[in-house]
Amino acid sequence: MMLSRCVGIIKHGGARTLSTCRILLASQEEFDSAQTRLKTLKEAPGNDVKLQIYALFKQANSGDATGKRPGMMDFVGRAKWDAWNGCKNMSPDDARQGYVDIVNKLTSAEAATAEPTSAGSDATFKFLDYSVNNKLCTIKFNRPEKKNAINLQMYEELSLALKQATDDANVTLAVTTGAGDYYSSGNDLSNFMVDPKDIPKMAVDAGVVLEKFVNSFIEFPKPLIGLINGPAVGIPVSLLGLYDAVYASDRATFHTPFTALGQSAEACATITFPSIMGFAKSSEMLLLNRKITAMDAEAVGLVSRVLPNDTFQEEAAKLMEAYAQLPVKSLVYSKELIRGPMRETLHKVNKAECDRLVERWQSEDCMAAIMKFFSKSKL
Repeated sequence: MMLSRCVGIIKHGGARTLSTCRILLASQEEFDSAQTRLKTLKEAPGNDVKLQIYALFKQANSGDATGKRPGMMDFVGRAKWDAWNGCKNMSPDDARQGYVDIVNKLTSAEAATAEPTSAGSDATFKFLDYSVNNKLCTIKFNRPEKKNAINLQMYEELSLALKQATDDANVTLAVTTGAGDYYSSGNDLSNFMVDPKDIPKMAVDAGVVLEKFVNSFIEFPKPLIGLINGPAVGIPVSLLGLYDAVYASDRATFHTPFTALGQSAEACATITFPSIMGFAKSSEMLLLNRKITAMDAEAVGLVSRVLPNDTFQEEAAKLMEAYAQLPVKSLVYSKELIRGPMRETLHKVNKAECDRLVERWQSEDCMAAIMKFFSKSKL
């Protein structure tokens, strides 16, 4: 091993590379071992971490980035080159140590969270905590390290969870909430990290997944309640128009930055939001990317009630426990009378929104907006 100076957070070319105060740097043997251990992870790390790992590996083995920066439509190549170039002037020793530090953190975190799915569920969920207690089904987004961002598998799991709650005679109503500080940061943009030649297929396949996902909310026959414990971004917000009630912590915020990412609204928000809050307020959110507070959301009717953050979990739990004891058939029949007449329209709107998003996901302005987002992310 070699001696090293104390290094803090080093900024290279607009990107941040994490390092710590260290006395000893990783040996080549530790670096090689980290590469082997990385391959044993059961869950692939998020895109931002993958880029950081790639950049440190290249810097450790090849030094500063070489060659021309890939073009805009080479989405993957451009992101990888930018990440590598972000390590410019970093020594191979520091790069090796940074690589080892990340792998150690990933393997330790996976070992700590390797627990079985909640007892009592028929399906196995990787990114959800699904439980049923005293007729109340709780579906918790469980990727706190990613601010509960929704990856492709999580979309599938959420649809399956709603189906399971529908079929379970012991469930009267279902609630969704988030683990950690966030309700959900929305669509995991690493879903878009594919080779340029694969973008058309990715877009079409994602459109199919999204339409099926939103349909599962449209068709859910029992009361569905959102417990918004923290910030909510993107599709978890637009879905709220399909919920029957929404309770929010006073620290929650609601943000739908679709056009800022070169995309368009989804989850039937183009019809539910104007119906709930009017065209002017809904346009501020869906077109102009306005972020609103929990109090703002309550004022426009998106949120049923705002509860103090310090007592949010306790107060919300008491309300849900009481609601879960109501007669299930009365709830289901009443919801059908309220929601049934608009179901066909919601399906048509969902299809139109998904078709538009398939086009948007293949557009240059969408790719440029996502690239801009990643370039601003803290690696």
